[in-house]
Amino acid sequence: MTVVASVSCVNTRKATYFYNIGDTLLHSKYPVPQPIIQSNDILSIVVSSMNPKASETYNLPDTHSTNPNRQPGYLVNQKGYIQFPVLGKIKASGLTREELQKKIVDELVDRKLLLDPIVSIKQTNFKVTVLGEVKDPGVIHVENEKISLLEAIGKAGDLTIYAERNKVLLVRIKPNGDKLTRRLNLNSNKIFDSPYFYLKNNDVIYVEPNKAKVASSGRSKNILPILFSGMSLVIITLRYLIDK
Repeated sequence: MTVVASVSCVNTRKATYFYNIGDTLLHSKYPVPQPIIQSNDILSIVVSSMNPKASETYNLPDTHSTNPNRQPGYLVNQKGYIQFPVLGKIKASGLTREELQKKIVDELVDRKLLLDPIVSIKQTNFKVTVLGEVKDPGVIHVENEKISLLEAIGKAGDLTIYAERNKVLLVRIKPNGDKLTRRLNLNSNKIFDSPYFYLKNNDVIYVEPNKAKVASSGRSKNILPILFSGMSLVIITLRYLIDK
């Protein structure tokens, strides 16, 4: 009865995504952000050219890590550098993947190491975390370095009926270590035009429980001691009757 009563108290409007949105075309002022490489990122870098034999030198496994459990790839150290075969230290932090690709290609060409090289770079440790009132909270690994808030919630199994949809909390760690927090309203179609619609590496999403969930939890805590006391009384009475 408690659960049924609690669910019936949930406002249907508040439990709906993008309430009252019709057929329309929503223009976004904010394009998909280009991830900026930061310290502790792990990069997969593959070099190819017209000479596969010469390219092999640049595709050797990363041997610069002493941690056997770390993902394969090139670790961006605390000073923002990667250690790359032949080229040595390369500054990576603060650049996009495209900028780092161009930097490596230019180095290979200028030093006449490869002819018409192609460099592919992928970040292998891009992840976001979804917590709170979702069906499957946890860490989500993103292979293509692009994920929206809605995709992250979908991968977490969607929000529960008890989720507070109008103030979902986003926590974002800035490159200097500062923490930025924003409240996002999934009841409104304005979320599509939010600069936080697309998530960044290491973002954390927390979905609060609504008042119905909190009230239900409080009632359960009050009812459980009464139930246990009643069960204890029944057990004592049965033992008395059996012994008698």
